[in-house]
Amino acid sequence: MRKLGQTISALARYRRHWSTLLQSTAAQRPQPGAPTHLTELTGFGSNPGALRMFTYVPKTLGRARALVVVLHGCAQSATSYDLGAGWSTLAERYGFVLLLPEQTAANNSKTCFNWFLPGDTRRDRGEAMSIRQMIEKTIGAHGIERGHVYITGLSAGGAMTTAMLAAYPEMFAAGAIIAGLPYGTASNVHEAFESMFQGKQRSGQEWGDAVRRASRHRGPWPRVSIWHGDRDATVKPANADALIAQWRDVHGIADAPIADTVDGYPRKVWRRDGVDVIESYTITGMAHGTPLDTHVHGGSAGPFLLETGISSSYHIARFFGLAGEARRTAREAVKTAPLAPDQVELIPDERVEILDATADEPKLGAKREGGVDVMAIITKALTQAGLMKPPA
Repeated sequence: MRKLGQTISALARYRRHWSTLLQSTAAQRPQPGAPTHLTELTGFGSNPGALRMFTYVPKTLGRARALVVVLHGCAQSATSYDLGAGWSTLAERYGFVLLLPEQTAANNSKTCFNWFLPGDTRRDRGEAMSIRQMIEKTIGAHGIERGHVYITGLSAGGAMTTAMLAAYPEMFAAGAIIAGLPYGTASNVHEAFESMFQGKQRSGQEWGDAVRRASRHRGPWPRVSIWHGDRDATVKPANADALIAQWRDVHGIADAPIADTVDGYPRKVWRRDGVDVIESYTITGMAHGTPLDTHVHGGSAGPFLLETGISSSYHIARFFGLAGEARRTAREAVKTAPLAPDQVELIPDERVEILDATADEPKLGAKREGGVDVMAIITKALTQAGLMKPPA
């Protein structure tokens, strides 16, 4: 009972923090039937994760047919995150295909990818398998070269990116994680909270073992780009350190990084044979979100889509090897980029809206006595938070 009381106390504490964050962020609700420049596809497989599939195909494809999988954050949609982060602008400019899986409220009330549930993050199970099926569908439809498949995501989408890199490492040449978490850091709701707010303390080998256990693959491994704001109070920067330790161990890189500055922000890079295998950007002064440079590389600033003077999307595309010589200048491309319709909301992810401020507050140290069902209270709060699937 003491342990249960501590759990309830921690959940209540986390919820108060979410409520404070929610009050500082104004969010509009999207209109039903909002227009989109993306194409929705069905019939891509058994879809055990019950996700939706959207794609963006540029007018002209590059000589090396490449695919970038983009995973939105919680309470976002495929459309809103694409327009906010500017990925379709870059896809049109450089000629690569986009695949944008989308979560549904039936799976998660805040439309978070369920990055903390083993049934959705393990190989050939749940949402991870649905995303893999979408990738296969897109490869076949557009003649994508299998050595040119990449993945990136923000927050919950960043954590799911890590899960995909671990569960299906043979599918990806590289991945990029923005404000995300290492694979294996959580297998339930309470561990998810702890990882987000505090980070987990494990050795590099322990982190690496989590990836190696996820599949029978033994290399070569995907290259990884890691982005995090040093003022992120939603997903602590300690998670970026854990990601670096995880992928350094997977790649077997013991050397110290090379430090440089890109667009005014510190970057560390670990190289092997002249190739950037792992890179890490620390966006100084930035809170939780995707860093943008909308004036040069497109996108649209909003909650958790932050104008910082550096475009993570552009530099990630460069890390993937996709941002070669443009067919037109960057500034010209921005003028003709898809614009966000008024009805499409660039809304925040679950770390701000994670708990409903009007929900019943769990009583600290509450027991089942006197008609108080502790587990029912916890289940209700977590379901409303989007951290537990609603009962069937």
